[in-house]
Amino acid sequence: MFKIFRNTGRFTLLANFVLWFLTVSLLLRFTFFIWENSEVSWNIVNLLRTLITGLFFDIGAAAFICLLPALYFVLIPNRWVGSFVDKVIIWVFTALNVFIFTFSFFAEITFWEEFSRRFNFIAVDYLIYTHEVVANINESYPLPFLISGIVLITALILLIFYKRKAFNLTFKSTATTKQRIAIISTVTATALLFGFFINNASAEWSVNRYNSEISKNGVYSFFAAFRNNQMKYNDFYTSIDQKKALQIVENKLKSSNSVFTDKSNSIHRTITDTLDSSVKKNLVFIMVESLSGSFMKEFGNDENLTPFLDSLAQQSIFFENLYATGTRTVRGMEAVTLCIPPTPGRSIVKRPENSNLYTIRNVFGDKGYDCNFFYGGDGYFDNMNAYFGGNGFSIYDRGRGSVLSDKIQTVRHNITDEEVTFENAWGICDEDIFNKMLSVADEQYKNNKPFFNYIMTTSNHRPYSYPEGKVDIPSGTGRAGAVKYTDYALRELFKKASTKPWFKNTVFVIVADHCASSAGKDAIDVANYHIPAFIVNFDGQTNRKIEQQCSQIDLFPTLFSLFHWSYESDFFGKDVLCNDFEERSLLGTYRKLVLMKQDKVMILSDQKGQDFYQWQKDKNELTLKSMDKSFLDETISWYETADYLYNNKLLQ
Repeated sequence: MFKIFRNTGRFTLLANFVLWFLTVSLLLRFTFFIWENSEVSWNIVNLLRTLITGLFFDIGAAAFICLLPALYFVLIPNRWVGSFVDKVIIWVFTALNVFIFTFSFFAEITFWEEFSRRFNFIAVDYLIYTHEVVANINESYPLPFLISGIVLITALILLIFYKRKAFNLTFKSTATTKQRIAIISTVTATALLFGFFINNASAEWSVNRYNSEISKNGVYSFFAAFRNNQMKYNDFYTSIDQKKALQIVENKLKSSNSVFTDKSNSIHRTITDTLDSSVKKNLVFIMVESLSGSFMKEFGNDENLTPFLDSLAQQSIFFENLYATGTRTVRGMEAVTLCIPPTPGRSIVKRPENSNLYTIRNVFGDKGYDCNFFYGGDGYFDNMNAYFGGNGFSIYDRGRGSVLSDKIQTVRHNITDEEVTFENAWGICDEDIFNKMLSVADEQYKNNKPFFNYIMTTSNHRPYSYPEGKVDIPSGTGRAGAVKYTDYALRELFKKASTKPWFKNTVFVIVADHCASSAGKDAIDVANYHIPAFIVNFDGQTNRKIEQQCSQIDLFPTLFSLFHWSYESDFFGKDVLCNDFEERSLLGTYRKLVLMKQDKVMILSDQKGQDFYQWQKDKNELTLKSMDKSFLDETISWYETADYLYNNKLLQ
């Protein structure tokens, strides 16, 4: 392709642009290698394969980028070459593309800093929620300086093209029919090859995740994620007979106090507690943004970031060995509300037609609870309002003008300016959202109605800004300060709540949505799914530390058991305290699906791959093991059944 460009004067500028794009892509790849020097494999074979694979995908990205300009160069008649209009179109289009892709290279660096990955579905989501993302970038980085720098770099690159006479040759040269056919055929064939036959997952050739990620091209990865945001299980993953899968899951969900209904192709069952209680304790459920277990002294941290939570670990029902299902907030929400394993692709929270599902709200609603969702930002973000509103919650959020769908029948309350003391790109500070919940709880108590208030915090998120003077780490300087502030805000919440007349009859549940990081050299970094969970103010006599390995999906079934409630269930989670509970956790990314039992880890990947590992917890490393067929069938069954039931509307 480059030879054709070099030998054709009319296409000189296009050739220079492609060579610039490939050169910068290579430099960016070396930047990531140096950045992650202690994690990547520097073996000469692995290094060369990373670079060659990267070049291959860079060429694919370049073909897509060049498709439209190549079409212009091919279709414009020779008599218009070098005309005023031709020059304006080429100068403007070239400058715009250089600016956009220079910006994207810088964006890849910031994205890597946050996620240690090339662009993926998260970047696609960020493109949709522009207000929060642009505000976050502006608060986290010197945006005017960066934009000015990108403009200067763009001008410099255009100057280089000019000095190399790329513009001059492009405007003075004409192309023969043969040359036009050769160019458009080459570019189109390359684009079609990558579009239809090359999967972005092909770049994931290495057992070292960093080498695989560096092998990718960010632009290509972005559009691959855009196209494959939702994935049907049977199309991408190893499957077994559906009835067999359902039977395996039913066997895992059986317990002495559950009875399955006669409804076919369902896990619906009735949970009956012999001590069935009519007591209705209020529940304040707090999902804390990015609260990794590794932040706590309880798990070995020596920075004293969470003194209050560490004290709660001794005064609560504390889950020591609980794992998040995913790496994003919507995965945590999906896990606790639906008690379901992470289905491939997008979280159910973000999917269309996700209303009127059987969630924990149905259990509370059947018992007469007032159910509310509190979020300090605009709940339009990540489709949270549509999901919670469509499943029976009233909404309290910081609306910025977006509205709920007319099809969603719920009440939305806007948090007013007068109720806000501090706000950043993602929303109001944790103290403010807690104070809002306290005022609503006071009204609920006056109305003599039990309440279930679900709070999603925002402070532990870049730009890590919070009210000054609350903790001994300056605002905006890093995650450590944000974690410490969230801990402080939780202490203040309990201090204020303890003075309320409804406090004695109120249980508080605190859990993370996911860890602060999920990056690691292995396909799944198990340690970065470990999160804390607390059931607080339940009953001092029941305080204990739960050692069993379990999942976010088990949290509410365990709570309902502690309440001694009988209820209907479509949940995949189980009561951790039940004698027949089998320790396991279900976790994954948007493409990898995992079952972990103690130190055994099965990973299902798209393209129908599966790998079985031994997890060395002390080193946080995965070592390949020979395949265990029964373990594989069980792993498949959890995910295949969850995907089948959701897509066939059997969880409603």
